[in-house]
Amino acid sequence: MSVLRVLHLVGSAVSDFFCNLSRLYAEDCLKNTANSALYEFHIACISPDRQWRFPTSLDPSAIAAANPMSLAGAVEVLTQLKIDVMVPQMFCIPGMTQYRSLFDMLSIPYVGNPAELMALVADKAKTKAVVAAAGVSVPLGEVVRAGDRLSIDLPVVLKPLNGDNSIGVTLVKNAADYDAALQTALTHSEEVLVEKFIELGREVRCGIIVQAGELVCLPLEEYAVHPDTKPIRSYADKLKQNDDGNLSLTSKDITKSWIVDTSDPITQRVWDRARKCHIALGCRHYSLFDFRIDPHGQPWFLEAGLYCSFAEKSVLSTMVKASGISLDSFFESMLQNALQR
Repeated sequence: MSVLRVLHLVGSAVSDFFCNLSRLYAEDCLKNTANSALYEFHIACISPDRQWRFPTSLDPSAIAAANPMSLAGAVEVLTQLKIDVMVPQMFCIPGMTQYRSLFDMLSIPYVGNPAELMALVADKAKTKAVVAAAGVSVPLGEVVRAGDRLSIDLPVVLKPLNGDNSIGVTLVKNAADYDAALQTALTHSEEVLVEKFIELGREVRCGIIVQAGELVCLPLEEYAVHPDTKPIRSYADKLKQNDDGNLSLTSKDITKSWIVDTSDPITQRVWDRARKCHIALGCRHYSLFDFRIDPHGQPWFLEAGLYCSFAEKSVLSTMVKASGISLDSFFESMLQNALQR
């Protein structure tokens, strides 16, 4: 088998925060999947000014030393590199949509879900509507803007409509707290999804990978929540900013998340709903869904996170490992999925 030229698309066209988040995961992926017998890795790094760089590594000094260029210059470099397949490592909205579309235009296949689906799932309300139509239970919700009156009874959870990592998410139990929570969410999005709060329960994530055309459900990952002390997960449960300004993961602390034994009765219930979500949305290669489990054991769909960085600490990587599949095998199989599209 010839060596594959694999491009890792890293950075953000939006902010330094998303640049750092992307680099955090991409560095882990590069370190743990490098295999010179199989791959020739290349890096394209996007900065918030939308300049492209092709650094030799993701070390900040290497990125700074790389020649910045426009999209036109980047396309010329990509053509010269003769890239076989691209691995998306961008987590901002343009990175998950516009930049994936660019590679469609260039006829360079990429791992993961297509740009149009990423655009859909960036809108939490539209995603809920699709999976609800497939028979999956979703919390009652509505989309509001500044000044809109709320028609859902408290308690409710407010979320920026196209947010991620629980940024700007607030649980509101008292009417006096609603306006402040709305303003917090509106700082991250022009529209806010307000959902009826689902009592705990449990909170889990379910991953699916496609192998030989079949949907393979992975062991669930469960998150530390508590009806009184932690009724919802927050940004601090997922990421933290270190003293040096760089980001690190907190969600992989064993006190915050763990793999659920597949013999747990909740597993089959969640797997059933996750398959419906995957098919209804038209996912390819892999998918990832969050579910809230109420006190009666009923799963409620919360949102879809249809990306994977192939970092060792990525959610899907953790689930795959728990199923007995190595990260190397997972990475290689997903590259082959992309090449066989």
